[in-house]
Amino acid sequence: MRRLILPVLLVLAGLVLFGQGAYIHAKALLAQVLLERAFAETIVSGRDTKPWPWADTWPVARIEVKRIGAGAIVLAGSSGQALAFGPGHVELTANAGERGVTVYSAHRDTHFRFLKLVRIGDEIDVTRRDGKIFRYRADAQSVVRFDQFAVDPSADGYELVLSTCWPLDAVTGGPDRYLLHATLIGPAQP
Repeated sequence: MRRLILPVLLVLAGLVLFGQGAYIHAKALLAQVLLERAFAETIVSGRDTKPWPWADTWPVARIEVKRIGAGAIVLAGSSGQALAFGPGHVELTANAGERGVTVYSAHRDTHFRFLKLVRIGDEIDVTRRDGKIFRYRADAQSVVRFDQFAVDPSADGYELVLSTCWPLDAVTGGPDRYLLHATLIGPAQP
């Protein structure tokens, strides 16, 4: 009987850990479906629409990298609560298509997992909540310590920065951030 208890406990522990990991990814996928609906309603109505009644954030943009078939709905703010459900628009940074630097941050193992597939030269479309679409071209990447990443909100250019933890394939957190820099090349053609 004792020989059976340890393997059963190990299997149960493994199932619990697997379930916790699967739950995080399932929540992220379901949230994107609800966020897509809220974003579509925001564009049609012109009003910010929460994805569920108790949400403390709402969709502000959609980013897409068509070459790799990836994208995500971006939420207002970059709090831990917002980042649990999607990329967040970092406070006090420009809106897409406006002068300055637009910064979106997300977790590397969920919503920005696709960043490891983005290449310099790829085009990134950003649809704002008013329905306007802006196209950026990825032109640089960098890795910086989290406490050395600063954005000048009054920068003259039109830049998009996608930020996530580094290294992209790590399992634990660290002090470094991966930044994908992109420059506005104009409104996207329908």
